[in-house]
Amino acid sequence: MKSLLAAVRSFVANLLLWSFFVGGLAASSASGAVLDGTRKDVATYAGIAVSLVAGSRIAKKPKIKAFLSTPPVLWFLFLFNGAVAAVCYFTMDGVKGIMAAVGMGLVSLGAAGGLVAGRRKKPVQAVDQPWY
Repeated sequence: MKSLLAAVRSFVANLLLWSFFVGGLAASSASGAVLDGTRKDVATYAGIAVSLVAGSRIAKKPKIKAFLSTPPVLWFLFLFNGAVAAVCYFTMDGVKGIMAAVGMGLVSLGAAGGLVAGRRKKPVQAVDQPWY
């Protein structure tokens, strides 16, 4: 059983982690409405970095990791991100469209890799007796 201090510490740490994640997403997506020029670019890239770091820390938590590795979630990620990659490629012009399609395609391929890895059979146990 956890002590009260450990439970409060865990709660505060999770709250800060999720706050950084949401704040990074907000900064990366909404900085264009508030800022202009170089400050907008800096806020966007800093928000992306903060949300990526916080999101990767969140994804390492056991309950989230178990949820993300289930087949229905992997299928959703594979199909949704693959569709978004195709839409980005055909609807956006220039380098932005290509880079968005590549990024979403990589996420889709990562989910496909998780699906394929989950379908592999378990290796056969080694026999304790020598081969004669």
